[in-house]
Amino acid sequence: MSFIKQYFLHPRQVGAVKPSSKRLAKRMLHHVNFEKARCIAEYGPGTGVFTDEIIRLKRDETLFLIFEVNDSFCEILKKKYENVPNTHVIHDSAEHIGLYLCKYNVPKVNYVISGLPFASLPAEESDRILKECRKYLSTRGLFITFQYTLLKVKLFQQYFAIAMVERENRNIPPAYVLNCRKRSKRKRSKRNKNK
Repeated sequence: MSFIKQYFLHPRQVGAVKPSSKRLAKRMLHHVNFEKARCIAEYGPGTGVFTDEIIRLKRDETLFLIFEVNDSFCEILKKKYENVPNTHVIHDSAEHIGLYLCKYNVPKVNYVISGLPFASLPAEESDRILKECRKYLSTRGLFITFQYTLLKVKLFQQYFAIAMVERENRNIPPAYVLNCRKRSKRKRSKRNKNK
């Protein structure tokens, strides 16, 4: 089933009429240290543009968890990656990442690569996903996401410190890549007091 058909059937899940470009995939993964990563998670891979690049670069020993809620995309991904070492396509929401880290005996995730359309997801779902992502991201880990606008920057800032924003024009439409880090507990508590 085509990507555009999935968009019209599930616009809130898919969020775009075309898959991301390879240029965007390279920019998304530019700051990932594949040599040291013990666990990488991908949220909302669609047909697997970022996934292909992660698999090309990751070590066999690195646990790779791929979260996809769309039935058709999930089926495609499972067939595509069924023989890749330590790679698991999970037909579930990214808000349940803790369950799967426990299942595979890994306490934290080093990198979360997200293609989720936060601009179209329900606010409560976005909050749950980001809260769990922050909880299970390692201290020096990165949450890397792309968005077509910067309207959701304040949402991400509720959970992370945005370390870098880059624009990738060689994508349809052009996209912003946000590299986000965990705030220290001290900074978080200070921020909460000021609310």
